[in-house]
Amino acid sequence: MQALAARILLMWGLRRAGLAVLAGAIGALALPPFDIFASMFISFTLLVWLLDGATGNADTGRAGLSSSFWTGWLFGLGYFVCGLWWLGNALLLEADEFAWAIPLAVLGLPAVLAIFYGLATMLARLVWSDGMGRIAALAAAFGFAEWLRSFVATGFPWNAIGYAAMPVPLMMQSSHVLGVLAITPLAVFVFAAPALLGTRRGAWPGLLLAASLLSAHLGYGAYRLYVAPVVPTDKTLTVRLVQPSIDQSQKMENTDRIGIFEKHLALTAAAPEEGKPRPDVIVWPETSVPFILTENPDALARIGDVLEEGQILLTGAVRAEERGAGQMPLYYNSVYMIDDEGQILAASDKVHLTPFGEYVPYEGLLREFGIEELISLPGGFTAASSRTPLTLPSGIGLYPLICYEAIFPAEIAPDLAGASVILNVTNDAWFGATPGPYQHFLQARLRAVETGVPLIRVANNGISAVIDPHGRVIEGLSLDAVGAADSTFGIESVSEKNIHNHNLNFWLVLVFMSLLAVVSSLGFIRRTN
Repeated sequence: MQALAARILLMWGLRRAGLAVLAGAIGALALPPFDIFASMFISFTLLVWLLDGATGNADTGRAGLSSSFWTGWLFGLGYFVCGLWWLGNALLLEADEFAWAIPLAVLGLPAVLAIFYGLATMLARLVWSDGMGRIAALAAAFGFAEWLRSFVATGFPWNAIGYAAMPVPLMMQSSHVLGVLAITPLAVFVFAAPALLGTRRGAWPGLLLAASLLSAHLGYGAYRLYVAPVVPTDKTLTVRLVQPSIDQSQKMENTDRIGIFEKHLALTAAAPEEGKPRPDVIVWPETSVPFILTENPDALARIGDVLEEGQILLTGAVRAEERGAGQMPLYYNSVYMIDDEGQILAASDKVHLTPFGEYVPYEGLLREFGIEELISLPGGFTAASSRTPLTLPSGIGLYPLICYEAIFPAEIAPDLAGASVILNVTNDAWFGATPGPYQHFLQARLRAVETGVPLIRVANNGISAVIDPHGRVIEGLSLDAVGAADSTFGIESVSEKNIHNHNLNFWLVLVFMSLLAVVSSLGFIRRTN
């Protein structure tokens, strides 16, 4: 290990740049659908040794910061290109119009996101030392960078490093206490700890702390899954997930709207499997209704005919809001609640829109260059000013997250606004049989664990499932499956004690890692002097 570390430390030029990109690419193997957890140990160990070479005693001042930034940026480029290349698939659906933007999606976006990792390594450089201190510095800096990535320019925290530490339910439970943001710096410390074997100095304290963190991570998961008392539930809900797997090009051509609508209705009307109860609630995916429901009373009547007495339909649809004569209506990406008489009982609109998918940021400037959103609506979608929870006639509250809103932990109110189930409707057919739908599913799944409430997730195509509060799949449909799945699950009343203060925990972890890094750095400077 020491010989290998020395060789990497002395690398320069294209070999150093290539290894930095490769290190990031190796780390992407820890993401779904591969879930090779061990790859992150290789990835971050290589990054530490590369940074050792970029920040040695002779490498001081601005040159050291610059070298560290570009090492981190190249690492991030490898990580994000290999983790997000599938975004280009959405542009191929209308290749004649959007093919020119594929390099921007596959290389341009990763290059921008990599700036956050370049910032992380540059910040770590400010307190870089030897031994455990530099591992703590890297952990704190990556945690801060991922926090920035969660909200800067509307935020895009997709594939945050913390997710790599939570591939299975046993390893997800820590997020219930800490939250994904706090998991990230702890995960980076553990992933980077093997680098200490290459330099020996401060190896044992660092490895012992990393082993303790990993043991606590696994131990708490085992406790919560297998030992902790089972919380009694006071209500049950039987839900049907409808996944029609309509090809996205067919949805965009808009020539068979009746056929698409009838396919949803047929899956809704199917008899439950033998021995299973009739569903109380049927859930259709995001924008599954291929026309404006309020302008189609016949469609609402058709829904009422298919639903049995007492059943409720929750469906994604485009909602139009008229603004008066001479003005274009506003369009919202919404979830409707419809009863067995075809009446719309309530609606909830999407708050956090997808840039370039549902709207064009900096619209006045970018539209001049011919840049349009992927979903063709006059003026694009409008974001709701606030989230509206939905309440079923039974009194069960639903907290709606539409599509990629589920990747933002901050989108969920601290008390879930009184809701006891998270509802996530989406459409991952844009991305085909790529890693995208699997990555999206993991991130939505973690929202159930963080909040401690069940999650109902329905995709046009993707992965539809009912997830319990521990992140376990109760019932589901896999990618490309066509059908309906029924699930009955218990629901407990939600109080504020169910939602931990994840923000506070994140800052406590960050302060701890930063102090460890600063104290080690001061000791290193004294030894050097």
